[in-house]
Amino acid sequence: MIRWVIVVFLALVLINGLTPWLRKIGLGRLPGDFHFRLFGRDWFIPLTSTLILSGVVSLIARWV
Repeated sequence: MIRWVIVVFLALVLINGLTPWLRKIGLGRLPGDFHFRLFGRDWFIPLTSTLILSGVVSLIARWV
């Protein structure tokens, strides 16, 4: 259980660090990526970008 918590935490740190670079190449601004303001905070739900990145990682995992 603790191993999965560590993996998820490291993945979130990695994604947070790569977010500016990913936005430069267009991820995060695709149709299906929701960005809205609620209760004075900006919320970002990248559904389409998540599906694309998941597919890319899946293809890389099959290739390796």
